[in-house]
Order: sequence, then structure tokens, then C-alpha cells
Amino acid sequence: MLDMTGKVAIVTGGGGDIGRTTAVTLVKQGAKVLLVDLNEDALAASADAVRNAGGTVETFAADVSDPAQAEAYAQKAVDAFGKIDLFFNNAGIEGPAAPIVDYPVDAFDKVWSVNVRGVFLGLKAVLPKMTQGGAVVNTASVAGLIGSPGLVGYIASKHAVIGITRTAALEVAGRGIRVNAVCPAPIEGRMMTSIESNAGAPKEAFESTLPLGRYGTPQEVANLVLMLLSDEASYMTGSYYTVDGGSEAS
Repeated sequence: MLDMTGKVAIVTGGGGDIGRTTAVTLVKQGAKVLLVDLNEDALAASADAVRNAGGTVETFAADVSDPAQAEAYAQKAVDAFGKIDLFFNNAGIEGPAAPIVDYPVDAFDKVWSVNVRGVFLGLKAVLPKMTQGGAVVNTASVAGLIGSPGLVGYIASKHAVIGITRTAALEVAGRGIRVNAVCPAPIEGRMMTSIESNAGAPKEAFESTLPLGRYGTPQEVANLVLMLLSDEASYMTGSYYTVDGGSEAS
């Protein structure tokens, strides 16, 4: 068991499948959590899930791509819990599926705004308030390690998250703060359902490309995030870690 007793965590994208599951996993280990999401209904559902797990939770509805709102959610964590120890910088969107020549410019900008600007603004707001020895996990993707036709916005944004992760890790190492990225492959949930629909391809087509032959689960991602945020990962920083059913190796 990875003891998080007394730790305070922020989880952005807290209304999504991975964010919700990770928040529940953190509170089961003793952490207190601030959930951040733009979707207030999903945020409320996640808060209920955390409370049902016996956890202490606060929520903050925010657009992570807005600087003032990023500063506000960071301050909310300090106001509510007195400090920030852990940050799961997780909010992200997939965007449409289309070749580069047909990809809408406004859609590219929207994906970049959430997936890259949102990660940057989260770090900019949270790192100054984070305790000595804190830990951050940014959500990248196996899409940040490869190319994939039709997903230029998502692919480009997740490559950028890995670059931001490495830069941040070097900048805050002197404070004992660690920054890593997690890179999931296809994971069961809303995002993959949307990608399947946008690509006009069934789930089976995506699963056939994975050596383990199935999608991962939000819990499998949460388990990796928990480890990276824990003191057990005290010498791990500036890198990315896949939870991908063997897809990067294939």
C-alpha cells in the first residue's frame, strides 16, 4: 500500500474516467483531493464517488486553459487544505479525426489550448504553491511517442506534454519536487468511444493493434499515477511511463 495520509492532491480533468478513478484511489490511501473540471455535472459525480469511498474532497469548476482560473483552482486547494503536495495535471481532450489537410484550424487550436496550454498553466499556478518534496504527474499518452494518421492535434499536443514535463522536472528539482508523465494507450471510457466514432472504426479495430488485445482500464492508469506520486518513486523524475498493453514495444 502507498500511504498518502496527510497529503493534499489536485486532480484536473477530475470529472473524467481517469481523473475520477485516480481521485478515488488517492483518497483510499489517505489523501485529500481538490477536483477540477469544466463539466460541473461530471465534477459533482466524481465528488460523490470520492465521498462514497470515504474521502475528503473539494471541487472547483474551471477552464484549465484560462490563466486566472488556473490560479484560482490552485489557490482554492491552499485555502481549503492549507497546502498542495501532489498534482495530477490530467485534463485533456481528443479533438476530431481528419487528415492534416482537412483538419480544422480552430479544432487544432482548441486541443492545443486544453492539452498543452492547460498543462503549462497548471504547472505555472501550482508549482509556486507546492510543498518541498511534492510530486506532479502530467497526462501525456502513447500518442506523445508515435505518429498516427488523422489525429494531428492530439498527437502534437501529447508530444508537447512530454517536453513540458522534462523542462519542469529540471526547473524544480532543487526544491525536491518531481515531475513525470504517464502515457496511456487506449483506455476504456468516454474518450475512446469518441475516438472510435470520429475515426469510423470499431473498438475491435483498435484492440487488434494492442499486444495484450484489449483496452486498459482507468484503474490501471490510476495505479501508475499513484506510484509516481508516492514517496516510493522518490528518485524518479523528468521521464514518462507507459501503461499501454505493450503498444510502444510493438
